[in-house]
Amino acid sequence: MKLERMILGAFFFNPQGDHRLSWRHPRAPGSEIFSLDYYRRLAVMAESACLDALFVADHVAIWDTFESNVAHYANARLEPVTLLSALSSHTSNLGLISTLSTSFSEPYNVARMFASLDHISHGRAAWNVVTSGMNEEALNFGRDASIVHADRYARATEFVEVVKALWDSWEDEAVLLDRQSGLFANPAKVHRIEHKGAHFSVRGPLNVPRPPQGHPIIVQAGSSNDGKNLAARYADLHFSMCRSVEEGVAYRRDLNERLVRIGRSSDSLKVLPGIQPVLAASAAEAKEKKELLESLVPERLGVDLVSSWCRVDLSGLPLDGPLPELPDEAGYDGQRSNLARLKAFREQNMTIRQVARQLTNAGAAMTVAGGPEEIADFMESWFRAGVCDGFNLMFPLLEEDMADFVEHVVPELQRRGLVQSSYEGGTLREKLGLTRPQNIFSASR
Repeated sequence: MKLERMILGAFFFNPQGDHRLSWRHPRAPGSEIFSLDYYRRLAVMAESACLDALFVADHVAIWDTFESNVAHYANARLEPVTLLSALSSHTSNLGLISTLSTSFSEPYNVARMFASLDHISHGRAAWNVVTSGMNEEALNFGRDASIVHADRYARATEFVEVVKALWDSWEDEAVLLDRQSGLFANPAKVHRIEHKGAHFSVRGPLNVPRPPQGHPIIVQAGSSNDGKNLAARYADLHFSMCRSVEEGVAYRRDLNERLVRIGRSSDSLKVLPGIQPVLAASAAEAKEKKELLESLVPERLGVDLVSSWCRVDLSGLPLDGPLPELPDEAGYDGQRSNLARLKAFREQNMTIRQVARQLTNAGAAMTVAGGPEEIADFMESWFRAGVCDGFNLMFPLLEEDMADFVEHVVPELQRRGLVQSSYEGGTLREKLGLTRPQNIFSASR
């Protein structure tokens, strides 16, 4: 079903904000970023504005390829499923999206965790499926380097298939709790999945009944060819990055063609590009905010980040020179979407210094600075042009930038009828106009 309104998610990349060095900002939170109360405030704020979801990013390692990474940007964070489970008791309608890697997890554990979160939250869980491309992550799981790109996605494909089958291993009416007969469940409606594949062997059934949503919502964020294929086959929401209406429309068209090829409708996949909204009363104030954030980043850290993205040590090259020849995508086992962005920067003749500033301050997301009407105009233009179904809001500084958006931009979007002013009933899947999946065992019978 096509929604007539935008979907809005608050995306948390780092605990203090989406800017990589936001922790150094004079108004940034301190050690409370490791407390429940800090996130409770953010979740309550998001729900007060009727945002659709809270989206928590994750890595399973400290980024420490270079010495300066540990000193300045260690990306420490709480484990997201644990965090969102706690936040479910402080919210009633907000979707709860957790990143969890298929590279260094097991399908049974993941199926169980998200089924449990869906039950605890009364149908508000969502899983952001990622494949881990950082060598630092691989080193924590008995490997010397990250899994080859193609193998990561082959594993991810089988992983998602197994998880979905485990969610279906209990049919909807399987639980009886019949004290008189002594039957806890109808044995005809609880199934072993008996999966034996290239990567996993899982008997089943899951030891959690089918989730309230049938399947918790599946989110996918990779924009490589393999990533877009994975999104087209399995995802309900897709987190994209684009820099213009033209780029966004072409990206959406590409996804729609992939959906058609596997028999899905375009409405079954909601596309949410990331943007960084920065409220400013004037161009001068926007420039002042931007310059303050940029001043927080040691130059060496920016160069290290570019080196990490392309897996080429750039520390000995002139900062005002061009990017060197970059690896060929076919043999690149890191995050290919990051490599593609670097290649685009190289085609624009950006220097290493300029690319470093771009990645450390805004990443790949579009920064939208201005007053409430200007930010709303931008969002409306992309939504009306068919670029997206809504946005992932990537606030550079928490809690400040999020509070500004909620207080000033959300009312303007609500006045225009672009976002919800109250929540509909039902699960997150129902709120977003997504169909509840049919149980594979019920369907076969």
